[in-house]
Amino acid sequence: MLEEKLEKYFFEANKHIKLIKEALVVLKNDLPISDYNKLSQLQNFALNALVFRFSKLQDLLGSKIFRNYLDFSGYETKEKSFFDLLREIEKEGIIDIDSWNEFRVIRNSIAHEYPQEEDEIDENLNLLVEKADELIKISKKIESRYYEIKQKRG
Repeated sequence: MLEEKLEKYFFEANKHIKLIKEALVVLKNDLPISDYNKLSQLQNFALNALVFRFSKLQDLLGSKIFRNYLDFSGYETKEKSFFDLLREIEKEGIIDIDSWNEFRVIRNSIAHEYPQEEDEIDENLNLLVEKADELIKISKKIESRYYEIKQKRG
């Protein structure tokens, strides 16, 4: 049952990753973003898809994959806080807590339309673009570790 859940979550994560990569391909010639107000309709579409999929992938990792992966690997997650889970994921070399907090700050600054200066918006969008690859690597690393454990168990 846990294996089925995790594999379903990894399938979903890989859909997000595919769309993040496609959005980055559309945007690649226009990076770094210097004025998001001057982006074409296609670029805006790609940027919105990137923001949405980055957020969805981060949420999926944090709300479902981390806990279920740790359960699968034998770590007791009942009554553990998210911070406890993050510390354990960090011990396994999958992510460091500072990076995760940075993802959260970036996501919040972009996902919520806070009144910001235009250059601050451009800066946050560029940071999200920069960090997208790191988030993908984290997802792939935890997926790989899951399959390594599964293979060892036979």
